[in-house]
Amino acid sequence: MDHQTSQVTGRPYSQKKEDGYIIREFSQDTPSFEFVWHRDKEDRWVECTHDTDWLFQLDNDIPRRLQKDKLFIPKETYHRLIKGTGDLVVKIWQKH
Repeated sequence: MDHQTSQVTGRPYSQKKEDGYIIREFSQDTPSFEFVWHRDKEDRWVECTHDTDWLFQLDNDIPRRLQKDKLFIPKETYHRLIKGTGDLVVKIWQKH
């Protein structure tokens, strides 16, 4: 299992690979300005592992509460997280 902390990656999360997907953890202690608009080089499916008030926003769309349903993020589409309370843990599957 490969585990990378936010201190190592310089990103606002830590992550580990497990059973074909990535488990990514976002700390409530991370400043809101760290959660910037960005895009990824591959399609992704994201699933929240617990109930949360964190929000997800795709470009040209309204923010939506993250839920336990799988969320599809098309490659090269701008998106961002909006910080809520408590830590956030998500599972990510991506196309290679």
